[in-house]
Amino acid sequence: MTGPLDDVLVVDLSRALAGPHATMMLGDLGARVIKVEAPGSGDDTRSWGPPFVGPDDDRQSTYFLSANRNKESVALDLKDEHDRDLLLRLVDRADVLVENFRTGVLERLGLGIADLQARNPRLVVLSITGFGHDGPEGGRAGYDQIAQGEAGLMSLTGSGPDDPQRVGTPIADLLSGMYGAYGVLAALHERERSGVGTVVRTSLLAAVVGVHAFQGTRWTVAGEVGRAQGNHHPSIAPYGLFRCRDGSVQIALGSEGLWRKFCAGFGLDPAAEGLATNPERVAVRERVIEVVEAAFADWDAEPLLARLAEIGIPAGKVRTLDEVYGWDQVASQGLLLDVDHPTLGSVTLPGPPLRFFGADGDEVTRREHGTPPLLDQHGGSVRAWLEQEG
Repeated sequence: MTGPLDDVLVVDLSRALAGPHATMMLGDLGARVIKVEAPGSGDDTRSWGPPFVGPDDDRQSTYFLSANRNKESVALDLKDEHDRDLLLRLVDRADVLVENFRTGVLERLGLGIADLQARNPRLVVLSITGFGHDGPEGGRAGYDQIAQGEAGLMSLTGSGPDDPQRVGTPIADLLSGMYGAYGVLAALHERERSGVGTVVRTSLLAAVVGVHAFQGTRWTVAGEVGRAQGNHHPSIAPYGLFRCRDGSVQIALGSEGLWRKFCAGFGLDPAAEGLATNPERVAVRERVIEVVEAAFADWDAEPLLARLAEIGIPAGKVRTLDEVYGWDQVASQGLLLDVDHPTLGSVTLPGPPLRFFGADGDEVTRREHGTPPLLDQHGGSVRAWLEQEG
């Protein structure tokens, strides 16, 4: 059982989340990922918690488990000459190297990217920083929440303009990892033509700015500064979270046809003054919310969702994570992985979001997913492999 990248070797020098998420994506696709960690402490996230699981003398961070499936762990002290030599032997065989050190750290260790590519001209390097590799603030350390704020995302998130909120997952880290993996795949494809590797650079700042979408052009083209406005869309109405008798539901009416269908289903006038078109409704959003919530006032959430489905209105509930992972639709999409951890036994992890199918409709390129490794779990086997390789 293989994946589309099963002939690719990745040396992962990254830690925390952005780089490890990128390498986990590559590992999900079949690449062999050798994670290089500091002796004794390992990846920063091994100590991020609670929650921790397992026996007191061998606690495992659930944070680390979330970003490191399908990897081998080797502990190397990059300031030690022997360990640095072992790393260089890995680099000689690698297709990809991933790092997220602050600018200049690798050079001070004698492992500058130019030197690594001189040893291995086919090496693709992914380098992730907080705010970019150059520019007036290129050397700043990058942490997710700081990047969410600096890149404008928090100003767009929250109950209102005076209530900036971080996104509930480290989205700047995750996006930079995703963009990084995307860049690596493009560089590997380009290498097939050119025969040489390239350096792919991204940052937490770039990743968040890269997903501003309509909020970006709202400013750059129209001159409007977007602000947080809670659970309702700034450009579409009705689109958001609406109260009903025993809770709330979400609806998304992204076309005039859906608006007319919604009105017919709940006895409303689609051409009512000020509500006939989406621009008109956006201009009087508070009135739209009142109209919709009045229509929902006598409905409980579950029958209301059934009614919305019956008349063809996109709708849904707000689930807690235990509800999400207990949902049969999530399981049907391969989003739960059962793996055997060396100290925890059988554990369930969130699974990769990609699936591959052949023309016959059968799922293909399924790989046997590996558990997140213990620190230096594969140190012996990797060293033995390098000795065999010569």
